Amino acid sequence: MKPRAALFHDYPARDGDVFGGGRREKIAALTELYPHVVHAKSFAEHAPALGDVEVIFATWGMPAFTDAHFAAMPKLRAVFYAAGNVKAFATPLVERGVVLVSAWAANAIPTAELCLAQILLTCRGYFRGVRQYAATKDVAAAKDFRRAGAAGETIGLVGSGFIARRLTTHLRAHGFRVLASTSDPFLTEARATEMGVERAPLEELFERAYVVSNHVPDLPTTRHLLGEALFRRMRDGATFINSGRGAQVVEADLARVLAARPDLTALLDVTWPEPPAADSPLWTLPNVVMSPHIGGTIGDEVGRLADCVLEEYDAWRAGRPLRYQVTREVLATMG
Repeated sequence: MKPRAALFHDYPARDGDVFGGGRREKIAALTELYPHVVHAKSFAEHAPALGDVEVIFATWGMPAFTDAHFAAMPKLRAVFYAAGNVKAFATPLVERGVVLVSAWAANAIPTAELCLAQILLTCRGYFRGVRQYAATKDVAAAKDFRRAGAAGETIGLVGSGFIARRLTTHLRAHGFRVLASTSDPFLTEARATEMGVERAPLEELFERAYVVSNHVPDLPTTRHLLGEALFRRMRDGATFINSGRGAQVVEADLARVLAARPDLTALLDVTWPEPPAADSPLWTLPNVVMSPHIGGTIGDEVGRLADCVLEEYDAWRAGRPLRYQVTREVLATMG
């Protein structure tokens, strides 16, 4: 007998239809699917019809369940979340023993690709060259600094989660050497060997890497991890990339060092707060490029998220091990 299922989400359609391309129809074929999409504001309206729901397929806009939600859905057994970060709603589900699966591995793909693109451009001297060209209006003067190229330069990654691991694969394929921080408690010597990276203390990583890319999860223990002493150690012409979370960076320190070191570049897809305050120097420093948190899955990419959780649903129904289940232990390490 097919389990009763429902769709939960609330997100702008312009960002792509996660369950489009026949995926909503596939869910309907695999389950007895409730015909309406439910979200936080409409839950009370639909609650009387959700008493037999065992499975939820969700994506952005998934609400954090309260006792009232669980009372309305006493048979709920599993939530398959076709997106990445689950921190906002995971705890009540995990604590009640509801299986929670996240497509965080699929959501890591575009962020790793964004960082790879930024690293390749950095090593061609793109960002520094562009601003020096605008300042000098001279082709030779704009390129009057060492440009590393993409054949053997050293890249430092802070954090070793799904994004960093995928990025490492890309970087090694392009001939880069990869340093990873020994401050990461989850990066054992064995795991570093498996990834093909060299472990180094943060201070050494910032000194040796031509590009430093932050991929640390947002945990209380990682807040303000990256401050002035580290940024001052960066090589001439080096670049700092942040596509992780803004709270790991002491942004006043970063701005101070960037003002004193025009050779450095910061590429920030995330800040804290987001956006920065109107008077933040990050808006005006010429060696800062800020993007509006565009590293996640968008457009035609979003179908990968649904495909990931549909594969996990098939495994769950067949009693096979799940690759992307969010347990208490996993949740404690997620940003």
